[in-house]
Amino acid sequence: MQWYLKALRQYADFGGRARRTEFWMFVLVNLVISIVLGIIDSAIGTANFYASGGMAAYSPGILGTIYGLAVLIPSIAVTVRRLHDTDRSGWWFLIQLIPIVGSIVLLVFVCLEGTRGPNRFGADPKLEAAAGQQPQNPPMPV
Repeated sequence: MQWYLKALRQYADFGGRARRTEFWMFVLVNLVISIVLGIIDSAIGTANFYASGGMAAYSPGILGTIYGLAVLIPSIAVTVRRLHDTDRSGWWFLIQLIPIVGSIVLLVFVCLEGTRGPNRFGADPKLEAAAGQQPQNPPMPV
């Protein structure tokens, strides 16, 4: 839960680096909260399920929509920081716009181990955590 809260505290911080643990714990907690809100939305009747011709679709209810909007910016920010940890620009986030292949490439990037030691986006968060220091984020390049 500490990783989720850390990502929320840095909700609009696109500088620095994020460890794999921080990223994946944020994703996991988001998934659990989304499932719970989906169940609640379904129970109160604000979510919609559509089925036609063997295809099914889900339209989130009001709670899921509000939550999704609330974590949109923090989700992008933690993904950009995760890309920074692999020494890639945050602009690689936009690779998702390429259907299917883009999402797979982004998934591979966020799964890769981060750069050991400092890189152009800041100090290694693993080393800082091991030393018991609070990570310092460098200023954003202009």
